Amino acid sequence: MLKPPKMHRFRPANWKPALLCAVAVWLSAGTGWATDDPASASAGPIVAAASDIRLAGDDKLTRFVVDLDRSIAFRAFPLADPYRVVIDVPQVDFQLPAGTGATGRGLVKAFRYGLVMPGSSRIVLDLAVPARIAQSYLVEAANDQPPRLVIELEQVDRASFLQSLAAAANPELKPTVGQPSANADSAGAAPAAGDSRPVVVIDPGHGGIDNGTQASGESEKNLVLEFARALRDRLEKAGKYRVVMTRSDDTFIPLADRVKIARNQKAALFISVHADALPRHEGDAQGASIYTLSDRASDAESERLAEAENRADVIGGVNLTEEPTEVVDILIDLAQRETRTFSNRFARLLLGEMKGAARMHKHPLKSAGFKVLKAPDVPSVLVELGYVSNKNDLEHLVSDNWRARTVATMAQAVDAFFAKNVAAAGAGN
Repeated sequence: MLKPPKMHRFRPANWKPALLCAVAVWLSAGTGWATDDPASASAGPIVAAASDIRLAGDDKLTRFVVDLDRSIAFRAFPLADPYRVVIDVPQVDFQLPAGTGATGRGLVKAFRYGLVMPGSSRIVLDLAVPARIAQSYLVEAANDQPPRLVIELEQVDRASFLQSLAAAANPELKPTVGQPSANADSAGAAPAAGDSRPVVVIDPGHGGIDNGTQASGESEKNLVLEFARALRDRLEKAGKYRVVMTRSDDTFIPLADRVKIARNQKAALFISVHADALPRHEGDAQGASIYTLSDRASDAESERLAEAENRADVIGGVNLTEEPTEVVDILIDLAQRETRTFSNRFARLLLGEMKGAARMHKHPLKSAGFKVLKAPDVPSVLVELGYVSNKNDLEHLVSDNWRARTVATMAQAVDAFFAKNVAAAGAGN
């Protein structure tokens, strides 16, 4: 069995080329990590606004209608397991009341919508049973009525539904109209030349079409984005770090791209920010938790949460996750042994700081197989700030004072982490 070489430097990436060669010889195969830039985390130009979405019909025929302020191009196609219909449109401003889409009618049990990538929005209809797209068309504005996008669905059996999949040929995910904004975020770019400061990547969970957990009119994606922005501002103010956000607005970023951002930036630390919720039948829970990567979850709750978060890539209608090759699996296993040591160290430091300002879960340090923590050369943690399903936690999550106090403790943990690692690296050289 190959063993990773002894490490003396803080960043495990320094030994990656040698490890690649060793694994390649061992398996008579080789591969490298993708280094292409992920899609920009900055939104593109808004092409149209949606002022109303409604459903009509029954469980045999159902009509889905979107009122727009102008005509747009669109593309609709079905997906199976679970049964869905996906509608790709250019970037749309959804001016709709909170909770729109939580309930359905007829063949549609619920629907969701949002920005899925710069320049492109998406609507996903969750179907109650197999249904085909009988008609899809745009009605032009007339007689004081706005333009309308219409999708008519007809119930079919599974065999007919699968035939409709073949006909649709699953188009690639890309903007129908419009291009990414020129004012792009720097998340996918290489680190600035001459800037030797450690890079801290902050990853607000969910975004765009993926709302995350929701309760009392609050969405996880918005709560964690506000927290991440406050943490970014606090760290940048100190001037000791270069801070990168995986998303700085309401954009859907696939999990693989979040990891890729951290690796492209040669990040020294990755902090993913989330807020959990428990289904009503599972009772109540409260307090913040800090997760590190593990192949085996520390408890059933951690396993449930990891499975829910890892499914986020499917929320946009198409599973964008790339399955790793055999070689990459081995690289992950070897490289992360060292990286996990640093991840666990930061998790303990973070717990020590946070417990003075935030209510912590009764078992605050946990582990699970979160995909977003799998960068083999970037120490990474996932912080669940609290439970939006718990009244007291939710009051904290929307509180500016609580946010400021908790952000301050996180910043102190980051300072302590780098101070300890700089000292350790100096002792090892």
